[in-house]
Amino acid sequence: MATLDHPAIAKVAATLRESGLAAAADRIRILDGEVRTAALAAQVLGVPVGAIANSLLFRAVYEGSVEPLLALTSGAHRAAPDRLAALAGAERVVMADPAFVREHTGQAIGGVAPVGHPRPVRTLVDPWLARHEVVWAAAGHAKSLFPTTFAELITLTGGVAADVSGEEEDGSL
Repeated sequence: MATLDHPAIAKVAATLRESGLAAAADRIRILDGEVRTAALAAQVLGVPVGAIANSLLFRAVYEGSVEPLLALTSGAHRAAPDRLAALAGAERVVMADPAFVREHTGQAIGGVAPVGHPRPVRTLVDPWLARHEVVWAAAGHAKSLFPTTFAELITLTGGVAADVSGEEEDGSL
């Protein structure tokens, strides 16, 4: 059962507090059911799907190495692996499998937060998220979310604003 004491959620809350965002940590919401998709999270919260910050972990393949790459996308967009590879200077980028996700984030797919990972992860943040005063991100478990802003996501993750999708606005932003 997901509670604020769940190890991954507690780690996210601690990271938020350490980053000076105690208000966001105090506003982590534990939901009755899992919200593993942006559409479902938006429906439960009563917000536009574009206000959901998806945390998608990829395997960025470089000559002789593989590194994690986190794309924080607006729920109204999909991350484009070819675009991510170009942005990261990688040979290719592919979605990470569950074991790789857990190894690099300490969290399970469907609840991956932008923070609270064992080590920093290179992060690209979708600028479409800046169109929303408040965006909601997973808090380490598929039943947890926290409110934040585009600017806070950049600061929290040490990320870079980057068009990760190349998609046009679809009206749900």
